[in-house]
Amino acid sequence: MRHRKGYKTLSIDSERRKHLLRNLAIALIENERIQTTDAKARELVRFISKLITMAKNDTLASRRKALAKLNNNKKAVRKLFDNIAPRFATRNGGYVRRIKLGFRKGDAAAVSIVEFVEKSAE
Repeated sequence: MRHRKGYKTLSIDSERRKHLLRNLAIALIENERIQTTDAKARELVRFISKLITMAKNDTLASRRKALAKLNNNKKAVRKLFDNIAPRFATRNGGYVRRIKLGFRKGDAAAVSIVEFVEKSAE
């Protein structure tokens, strides 16, 4: 039974899942829009929302926690804290949207786009 399990396993072991979510989060922060399968997108929305909430409180401790979560990618953490988190300063949640695209041609996997709700000024 799955009493109170808080995440999807994505049919991979925990280390690979952590690395997958880290890499997807880094790609989303750098590009601000990515396309992935629906199951991965659902887990990514949960992961990135917690990071943005942490980044809204811009302290040294929260930057170090974000660095640990994002595999010591300083460029992504800098962009998260300096560009992305200030956009959502007055927002209490719902930072990321997931748009279903349909099914991939090769293996018929459900595909989604994940993007930030508020666009950058660039």
